Amino acid sequence: MTKAVFGIYQNGQVTLDEALPVNSSRAKVIVTVVEEIPDESSVKPKRQFGLLKGQIRTEEGFNDPIDDLKDYM
Repeated sequence: MTKAVFGIYQNGQVTLDEALPVNSSRAKVIVTVVEEIPDESSVKPKRQFGLLKGQIRTEEGFNDPIDDLKDYM
């Protein structure tokens, strides 16, 4: 019988999310590493949208054509 049980490997120990579905005290297991869980300290916080609203401006005429580039257009 093959049954999958998820858990987390940390500091040399495996902590299972649920009990093993076996009736005996001894069983063969296969450990498959799925992905590495990032450290909470290394996870960057999400950027908050609109944080600089009203503080960023563009100059008047920013979108006007540039005379120096007329030959290329």
